[in-house]
Amino acid sequence: MSARKPPKKAAKVKSKTQKSKAKSPRQKETAASLVREAVRRHAKSDLVFAHGTADPVAEAAFLLCETVGVHPADFDRIAKKPVSQTHAKRFRELIAQRIATRKPAAYLINKMYMLGQPFYVDERTIVPRSFIGELLDAYFDGGNLSLIEDPRRVRRVLDLCTGSGCLAILAAQRFPNAKIDAVDLSADALEVAARNVADYRLKDRVTLHRSDLFDALGDARYDLIVTNPPYVDAEGMAGLPRECEYEPAMAFDGGADGLDLVRRILDQAKRHLTANGGLLCEIGRGRENLDRAYPNLPLLWLDTEDSDGEVFWIAADAL
Repeated sequence: MSARKPPKKAAKVKSKTQKSKAKSPRQKETAASLVREAVRRHAKSDLVFAHGTADPVAEAAFLLCETVGVHPADFDRIAKKPVSQTHAKRFRELIAQRIATRKPAAYLINKMYMLGQPFYVDERTIVPRSFIGELLDAYFDGGNLSLIEDPRRVRRVLDLCTGSGCLAILAAQRFPNAKIDAVDLSADALEVAARNVADYRLKDRVTLHRSDLFDALGDARYDLIVTNPPYVDAEGMAGLPRECEYEPAMAFDGGADGLDLVRRILDQAKRHLTANGGLLCEIGRGRENLDRAYPNLPLLWLDTEDSDGEVFWIAADAL
């Protein structure tokens, strides 16, 4: 007797459940679900968010948007849309790299935004995150609260400690008739700034100088000086998070009380300002030290939605 053949149904027919699974397409992940996943992973780590994004949600959305090629401001528009497997994989790789290395997100993608505008950045320069860009928009527009009468009459602007050049570029946009001198002591930082100036096609208006503050500028005078100098004091330097170790130490170190460069700027600025000019300077959390060092200096403190007493303005005739 020959061996019995197995029933055809058992050999060839799948169950209804198996059929259903085989035919149903794989559920695609959305931008929002990937961001939520990243935030859960962030919660298990000890990341610090201080490099242009204030919290894990904002940072995850920033990286997701850059991965799929969308401006971060448009995240809400794509939040519920599916993300391709290729993009999802790349996004997860970025999140894993961020957690494993603690490298700032801006360095992972070589980009950071200020006032919604993109700037190239890498480890040769500090990640741009100054409040001065917002203040140029709010207090230097020629409106009722403006500290200058007419932005079109500003002819020369100096950006001290320019780093990636972002403030010089924003100043060129705010003051359309101005020539901008941008200064930094770091040759590496100036290479990054040169790339950004070229990207914005401003080489005819923004001139880069390697200089220790005013040293290479001769007797040049400016209608406005903006500066975000190193201002971290010794205690702060000792407690910098691991993320900041990827940035140039010289971009942070302001000496024992954080005011080494700020003092030099205040002491020399008047010689480089026009009669109606002024100085806009960011000092982080150094206001208390500055008030002690210059108790009689009439500083006007300008705040933003996210800053309080971190940037001051002083007119040339008050220096």
